[in-house]
Amino acid sequence: MAARTAVLVIDMLKDFIEEGAVLEVPKGREIIPNIKRLTDEARSKGALVIYVCDSHDPNDPEFSKWPPHAVEGTSGAEVVDPIKPQKGDVVVKKLKYDGFLGTTLDLILRSRKIGAVILTGVLTNICVLYTASTASMLGYDVAIPRDCVASTSDEEHEWALHHMKDILGIKIINLREALASL
Repeated sequence: MAARTAVLVIDMLKDFIEEGAVLEVPKGREIIPNIKRLTDEARSKGALVIYVCDSHDPNDPEFSKWPPHAVEGTSGAEVVDPIKPQKGDVVVKKLKYDGFLGTTLDLILRSRKIGAVILTGVLTNICVLYTASTASMLGYDVAIPRDCVASTSDEEHEWALHHMKDILGIKIINLREALASL
């Protein structure tokens, strides 16, 4: 019996995705149609869709490294409209790069007997990487569709994908393979 699967949508927030955003990831806009297709298909097959979202206090110490972004309660902390959460989806707020650190993500997955996760979103080399690393170390079957994640440069994107595959043993797939695995 195949493990139950959840699709994680990481940081597809207005402060990262919209044109002119404080921490704009232009390539993040290119993956929206793929993430939409994957989340729509996941929902239609009864798979859980979880949004893992930066949610910062206005005085977050992270703002010594990065400009203020995804401040809780602001429009910049909202998921972009084309792929915003739907009824039945779960939203997990995170304070760090890793979607598991200090959140209820692991508890949500385990309580629903989910053993496999498909990670999407931004940035491939930061929040996707750290969340994938912990998911792998916690024993989840992790897959990342390369056409559903993005970074600020092709070099950082490719480095992270190779690192996750070679070091963490994560499956790097494409959207078609992700859809087939649901």
